[in-house]
Amino acid sequence: MSALPSLTQMLNQLQRYMVYEYVADYQEGYLSRRDLVRRVLNITGGVGTTATLLLALGCSPQSAQAPATTGPAAAPATSAPSAPSPAASASPVGFLGPPATRPPSPVAVAGVAASPAAVPGAQSPLSVAANDPAVNGQDISFSGADGASILAYQARPANASGSLPLVLVCHENRGLTEHIRDVVRRFAKEGFTACGVDLVSRQGGTASIADPNQFSALLTGPNVNQDQFVSDFASAVAFYKTKPDLVQADKMAMNGYCFGGGIVWRGTEQIPELKAAAPFYGAFPPPEKWNTIKAAVLGVYSADPNDFANQRRDELDQALTASGDVHQFNVYPGTRHAFHNDTGNAYNQEQALAAWRDMIAWFKKYLA
Repeated sequence: MSALPSLTQMLNQLQRYMVYEYVADYQEGYLSRRDLVRRVLNITGGVGTTATLLLALGCSPQSAQAPATTGPAAAPATSAPSAPSPAASASPVGFLGPPATRPPSPVAVAGVAASPAAVPGAQSPLSVAANDPAVNGQDISFSGADGASILAYQARPANASGSLPLVLVCHENRGLTEHIRDVVRRFAKEGFTACGVDLVSRQGGTASIADPNQFSALLTGPNVNQDQFVSDFASAVAFYKTKPDLVQADKMAMNGYCFGGGIVWRGTEQIPELKAAAPFYGAFPPPEKWNTIKAAVLGVYSADPNDFANQRRDELDQALTASGDVHQFNVYPGTRHAFHNDTGNAYNQEQALAAWRDMIAWFKKYLA
């Protein structure tokens, strides 16, 4: 493990976060060795660096071979590190033990049945079908700061007759999936205008990416400037400022998951119009940016001390408290990383519903 600190220093916060997510996917059996190597190689840009990094993270040496083919692979259901533990802290690579040593995450609340699946694999009773008559959902586009056409999915209550508070939604590391579109519709059911932005719009949009392994290159490759993704959300804000019939311009919030949680954190630094934010897990911004966070932030985290998303959480909490910034970090008992995603094995229905209720209450309070 001695090589790990120097290797991870070569990567930015989002890149480090994504490496941990892909290793977790591999250890959970969602990725083959070949696909793990391809995704991490897309991030590091070097075969030698990839091999050494994966070895330092506990992966076997044979997994650090450059892939020989480029055929598409199935996308992982979700990231799912180790089972929860009551310990307060642990090594950031502690979850990398054999999958057999980790008990399964709780999936559902006894006596609560999921509604008919709105998207493939959906288990949440909150899931909203694309054709739900209570919601108007549609694909839209707007101009990015560089003139690119940014694709997005918008949803509003079907009976809405005027402007509503806005929630911007940032997807995970697999693009604007049907699951994230479902989440956008769930916000509409709560009385918001909601918009999920597709951060691979410049490459034709999520639906045009045939090989799921390419998302690591497109979202966290060595030549990718993640500030561009924040800029796309800033462009969404600018777009909705011109839509007073849809959105109350002084009532905007942002939510995101895993990779998207990291983008939400960066958005709290760079998008002053955001009044509230709810990152679910996600890479924290660099410490030198912590004093620029001004939105009221509800951070949602698992109880797993080996969850890499919890690194420096307490330190950031203390810094925001010292600066007087409005925030609250909620840790949900018995959960693992990505416990909100109801299409994955880490889904914990009881705690996912609790986190959703907490977020909606937070947004309604700070967008009032």
